[in-house]
Amino acid sequence: MPRMKDFDENEVLAKAVRLFWHKGYNGTSMEDLVDFLGISRSSLYRAFTDKHTLFKKALYSYQQFSFAQVREVIDDTVTAKKNIRNLMEFIAGQMLRDKQQKGCFSVNTEVELAPHDREIKQMVILNDRQTEDLFYKVVKKGQETGEIKKDPDARMRARFIFNAVQGMRVTVKSTSDKAIFDGIIKLTLSSLD
Repeated sequence: MPRMKDFDENEVLAKAVRLFWHKGYNGTSMEDLVDFLGISRSSLYRAFTDKHTLFKKALYSYQQFSFAQVREVIDDTVTAKKNIRNLMEFIAGQMLRDKQQKGCFSVNTEVELAPHDREIKQMVILNDRQTEDLFYKVVKKGQETGEIKKDPDARMRARFIFNAVQGMRVTVKSTSDKAIFDGIIKLTLSSLD
């Protein structure tokens, strides 16, 4: 008879995200995982095969949760510029509330692993594309209503905004000065006129 799991996989993934986010993939040992997750090494291997598989599942879980939060910020009853401001302020606010200044787990992964790990790179690319597409839809709507200039096109503007957001996600690792982030948001929004 197969052995039942003696832990909640979602709880373990949430804990794994916290540990990997704090120490990075390469800085996290199997011993760290066993100690922090509170499950035996054999249970860990049985459920997740290895550290890399656990990391991929943790990253995917984080990306799905984070994207759902960002998507909820979109409000079809407000202007495109207001939506972009709300999205950028929401993202900046989340990061600025983190006293450990960890930045974004997905961006940290992009820097640490994507250049050397094809599977992780594909996960990061897909996640980045989803977020960029969210900005694209908002910008496109703003261009259709005449609120946002049509040149450059909506895709290029979305990439610019997304890049500003990615920059904020890195910058927060070295500063928690809200005025810096407010300035980035203000300048990004002014580029839409």
